Amino acid sequence: MIDVAVQFESPWPDNEDWEALAVRAARAAIERTPQAAWLTGTAVIEIAVRLTSDDEVQALNRQYRGKDRPTNVLSFPMVQPDLLDAVTQGSDDGEVLLGDIVLAHGVCAAEAAAEGKSVADHATHLIVHGTLHLLGHDHGDEAEAEAMEELERAALATLGIADPYLIRED
Repeated sequence: MIDVAVQFESPWPDNEDWEALAVRAARAAIERTPQAAWLTGTAVIEIAVRLTSDDEVQALNRQYRGKDRPTNVLSFPMVQPDLLDAVTQGSDDGEVLLGDIVLAHGVCAAEAAAEGKSVADHATHLIVHGTLHLLGHDHGDEAEAEAMEELERAALATLGIADPYLIRED
């Protein structure tokens, strides 16, 4: 079972059900991976999602990645990718913290506007993307990027969200 805890603060608007959005996004991502059985298993797999300001994300990006600028999403996995298969068997209490996902509002909103989509749809994409990072997926080279993007496309399609990698011709 997946438990997604969401914390949001201004400037993220409170007129959106961010928790339901994050749960749908995380589930859609996990369903496309070898860890899909976690969704119906007895262990509780926890993901924390924080929706915050560009300033906070910039501070985290500087501290953990050495990049002094905000970015749209940061993921902080708590489980080594090579241990994912054993993660539910190794938990003493049946709970495993998979990791944290942090989104920057200003960056997310600007990207959404530039791409002609809602902030909610873009945040959904970023949570799918972040969840896949927590599961060990990466985009360090072209083959990895293509594989990860395909998982994202498939997950977002089930949520009724258009392919975010489709090149728009305006």
